Amino acid sequence: MLPHVVPAQTTTPDTTRAVALPEATVVGYGQNLPLRRTAASVGVVDARTLDRFNQTSLTAAVNTLPGVRLEERATASYRLSVRGSTLRSPFGVRNVKVYYNGIPFTDASGSTSLNLLDVAGIGRIEVIKGPAASVYGAGTGGAVLLSNRQPALGEARAQVGFTAGSFGLRRYSAAVESGTATSTVRAQYAHQQADGYRENSRLRRDVLTLDGEFRPSEKRTVAAHVLYADLNYQLPGGLTRVQFEQNPRQARPATATAPGTVAQKAAYASRTALLGVAHEYRFTPRFSNKTTLYTSGTTIRTPFLIDYERNTGVSWGGRTAFAYRTAVAGRGLRLSAGGEWQSSFESSRNYRNRAGTPGTLRYDDEIRTATGFGFGQAELELPAGLLATVGASYNRLAYRITRVSAAATNPTGYEFRRDFRPVMSPRVALLKEVTPLISVYASVSSGFSPPTEEEIRPSDGSLNQDLRAERGTSYEVGTRGQLLQNRLTFDVAAYDFRLRQTIVTRTTAAGTSIFSNAGNTRQRGLEAAVSGWLWQPVARSAEAVSSAASSPGVPAGGLRAFVSYTYNHYRFGSYESGGNNFSGNRLTGTAPHTLTAGFDISERRGFYLSPTVNHQARLPLNDANSEYAAGYWTFGTRAGWRRTLFRHLEADLFAGLDNATDRRYSLGNDLNAFGSRFFQPAPGRNYYGGVLVGWRW
Repeated sequence: MLPHVVPAQTTTPDTTRAVALPEATVVGYGQNLPLRRTAASVGVVDARTLDRFNQTSLTAAVNTLPGVRLEERATASYRLSVRGSTLRSPFGVRNVKVYYNGIPFTDASGSTSLNLLDVAGIGRIEVIKGPAASVYGAGTGGAVLLSNRQPALGEARAQVGFTAGSFGLRRYSAAVESGTATSTVRAQYAHQQADGYRENSRLRRDVLTLDGEFRPSEKRTVAAHVLYADLNYQLPGGLTRVQFEQNPRQARPATATAPGTVAQKAAYASRTALLGVAHEYRFTPRFSNKTTLYTSGTTIRTPFLIDYERNTGVSWGGRTAFAYRTAVAGRGLRLSAGGEWQSSFESSRNYRNRAGTPGTLRYDDEIRTATGFGFGQAELELPAGLLATVGASYNRLAYRITRVSAAATNPTGYEFRRDFRPVMSPRVALLKEVTPLISVYASVSSGFSPPTEEEIRPSDGSLNQDLRAERGTSYEVGTRGQLLQNRLTFDVAAYDFRLRQTIVTRTTAAGTSIFSNAGNTRQRGLEAAVSGWLWQPVARSAEAVSSAASSPGVPAGGLRAFVSYTYNHYRFGSYESGGNNFSGNRLTGTAPHTLTAGFDISERRGFYLSPTVNHQARLPLNDANSEYAAGYWTFGTRAGWRRTLFRHLEADLFAGLDNATDRRYSLGNDLNAFGSRFFQPAPGRNYYGGVLVGWRW
C-alpha cells in the first residue's frame, strides 16, 4: 500500500481546539509506523509542500529537508546530494537509491534520472538519510521513496492547468482520477517548455503517467504503474569566475583549444518508458508479501562538447518482501525479509561531435549489468518504551563491458569484467519513547556503494579498472516529536559518518568527468527541522476543523511557519593525489551551513501567501580548497486564491516570484573543473503565474 498521512491524536475539548499538525506515517524500513517511532533520520515532503512552490522544478521543495540538497546545473539537469554525496555526483544522482511507487527507479548500474519526473504527479517524497542497508541494499548516501498522487476515497476529479513565466516558460497539464472502495485510478499528462535563463539552455519535456491500484479481495491488492517521458534540454556548460561575473547568461564560449557549447549544440535528449506491476497478498492479518516486477527501455542522444553519445538500453528486475508480526514473551516483534534483483543491457556508441551530429565512431560498447541483494530486519518492542531494530543486507554487483568496435583488430573484440565481491551491510538501532509524543534514538549502520557504470566507463572511452567501492559507517543520535498540544513538531539529528575509499571527481578539458578513490573522509553533521502553527482561528467544532484541514477547497486559515537547518563539518582524512596532500581539507562541493525557512498564511475565503528564504554558505570548488563559490541568500514567494465553488468546481489562481533580489549565484557547481570552469549560473529574478481548474464528483 502507498504511504499516507494520518492526523495526530488530540485530547482537548472539541469546541475550542484548532487543528493539530498531522503526523506522517513512513514506510522506509518496511513497516507502516509513525515517524516518531522510526529509529532513523527520515525526511518527508508531502503534497502540501510540493504545492507551495513552482511546479516546474523539484528543487525548492526537496531543499526544505535538512541534510538534502537538490541542484540544477542546467534546466532539468538535477544533481542530488544527501549528507555530502555531491562529491561523486558531477551530474545525475549517485550513492542514493531511488524508488518510484515501490519500483526500483535507480537502474542496475546505479544511476537515476530524476529529470524524467513531473512535479505535479508526485504526491510524496520520503528520504532516508545515510546508509539504508537493512532494506535497500548497497548505498552509503541513503534512499528516496517517491509516490504519485492518489485520489481520495469516494471522489472522482478532472483537472487542467496552465503556467507561464519568465524565460519563455510554458506548462500545460491535464489529469483525471477516481477513487472507490476497491480501486484507485489516475492518469496525468504534462508538457513543459522554456527558453532558459542562459544561452543554449532550452527545455522541452512531455510526461505521461498512468497509475492504478485494485483490491479484488480483502487479502489481495494489485497495482500497475506506467511512466513515459520524452525529454530534451540543452547544456550551456560551465563558466570561469571572470565569465560568470561578466555575463552569467552566456554559454561556455569557444577557446583556442576547444569549441563552445553553442557551436557544438550540446544537449541531452531521451525517451524512456517504464512499466511496473505489484502484487500484495495478506495471508493472515500478521503475515503478508509484496512482490514488484518491472521493465524499462530508454534511448539517449547526447552531443557533448567533443563527443556524441547514442545509447539504447533495456532494464528489468523485481523485488519481494515478506512481513510478519508476532509476540515474544508478550512483546511485539516485527520481522521483514526479502530480496531485490536488477539486470540491464545497454548498447552505447560514442562518436566525434560535429556540431550536434555524429561524426567518426570512436568506440562501440555493449554493457551488461547485474546486481542484487537479500535483506532481513527484526524490530522488537522492549520494556520501558524501548524499540530495538537489527537488520542487514547482502549485496552483489557485476559489470561486463564488451568493446565490439575493437573487432577490426581483435576478432573477439575486447571484454572488460568487473565483479564486486559480496558485502554484508548491517544496521542496529534503539529507540526510546520519552513521552507518548516524543522519542529519542541511536543507530549504527554501514553501507557499501560500488561505482556506477558512468564512473567505470566515462565518456572519454577509458575503462577504469582500479576504481573500488566506497564503504562507510554512520553513528547517529536523534530526537523528534510534538510540543505545545501538538501544534509544534521538531526533528533533530546528529551523526558521524566515516567513509573509506571515497570516490572523487575531476573534469577534463573536454568536459569529461573522471573518477578516482581518495583515501577517506569524515563527515559530521547536525540537522534540525521545526514547524508549527503560529496562529489559527478557533473553529466552531472539531468536525468543522477536520473538514477544513482535509479538503483542499475549504481553507482552514491561519499562519504556519517552518525552518530547517543543516550544519556540515566535512573533512578529507588521508588524501593524496598527483603529488599533492589534501588531508584535512574541507570536502569539495559541500557547504558548512544551509537553511530554508518560510511561512504559509491563508484565510477562509481562499487567499494564501507562501514566502520562502534559502541560504547556502560558501563552499570549496576544488580539493585544494583554493577556489570557493560565494554563499548566498535567495527569497521567493507564491500567492493565490484557491477555492471550491458550487461544491464541485475547484479553482486555483496563483502567481509567484523566485530569486526576488536578483542574486547572482551558481547552483550545481562543476567540481575540480579543468580550466577553473566551476560555475553553472542559476536563473536571476523570475516570475510565473497560472491557473488550475478542476471538477470534482
